[in-house]
Amino acid sequence: MGRVVGVVGGGQLARMMIAPAVELGVELRVLAEEPGMAAALAASDVGDYRDAETVLAFARGVDVVTFDHEHVPHDVLRAVLAEGIPVHPGPDALQYAQDKLLMRAKLAELGMPQPEWSAVRDAAELQAFIDEHGGRAVVKTARGGYDGKGVRVVSAGTEADDWFATIAEFGEGADGHGGALLAEELVPFTRELAQQVARRPGGEVVSWPIVETVQRDGVCAEVIAPAPHASERLLEVAARLGVDIATGLGVTGMLAVELFETSDERILVNELAMRPHNSGHWTQDGAVTSQFEQHLRAVLDLPLGDPSPREEWSVMVNILGGPAEGTLEDRFAAAMAAHPSVKIHTYGKAPRPGRKVGHINASGDDLDDVAYQARAATAFFQ
Repeated sequence: MGRVVGVVGGGQLARMMIAPAVELGVELRVLAEEPGMAAALAASDVGDYRDAETVLAFARGVDVVTFDHEHVPHDVLRAVLAEGIPVHPGPDALQYAQDKLLMRAKLAELGMPQPEWSAVRDAAELQAFIDEHGGRAVVKTARGGYDGKGVRVVSAGTEADDWFATIAEFGEGADGHGGALLAEELVPFTRELAQQVARRPGGEVVSWPIVETVQRDGVCAEVIAPAPHASERLLEVAARLGVDIATGLGVTGMLAVELFETSDERILVNELAMRPHNSGHWTQDGAVTSQFEQHLRAVLDLPLGDPSPREEWSVMVNILGGPAEGTLEDRFAAAMAAHPSVKIHTYGKAPRPGRKVGHINASGDDLDDVAYQARAATAFFQ
């Protein structure tokens, strides 16, 4: 098509946009944080995404700017827009993925179901919230947390004193609320779910089926698609929730809505991500249109693809950490020979404890066998 998409951020999400970009005839350029990152194959530029001039110089060579992460400062995004360069998702939407306090307030305004919450500015306010919510609470930094970082379960207000003392380091919120943490009720959930949707600037929205996510130490370890034992009501409610949030926030591109399911079958919004997301990696091999192709279609305002599953079940298992000795590449042949039906995706990252260095997808009509194939193949890379 001769279109050029610029991705700010050189991680694995940008890396996984490369193949669908080639297939769509789209040129992909990446502004990587440093040389040798996961998306090095498309890294046309290396520089600081927090510096407006660096991002502007990159953006002037593309047709549209999108992201591998949500951390680009608001003023940088505004500077790109001021030059007439489209940004998807735009800063008005992205702020709600960057700042959890803004997100909570906006979701409340939209009437979305979510945990009880409050902005707390010191240990006394946090303690009052804890006392009002059964003696325990979740406290989060409003900005910057990811994969379990910036999240604590506390039973005393003083357990976040170090965060209160250094609150300015977490960044000033778009509404000037720097100096506050987010306190949330500790939700008695039975499992975690994720709903993905894609929305293009013209307004078209599509949804994948809701999935179950399995977390270990605050990091996503597995995804089962669709979520087992999901009633038709749950599927419909979750899809409508995703569409309503995407529309209400003006999201363009991919949106992942992380959810809690409670014992009384309520679903509550946990967090949002406005980009391709770990909960959607199964779509690379298990859906008619992957989240990575769909994101490119959406930010280019092209007709969206069919999100239907190709098989009854898909399971994605993250390769966390990697082998203690040797490299991932050393394990490929054995894993492929033992499990020829799985698809192996690696990120070009060096092994490190807890680090996401790849994932494995499996699909089929028997969930037990699909899960076994994905998990057993992943074990070759540990």
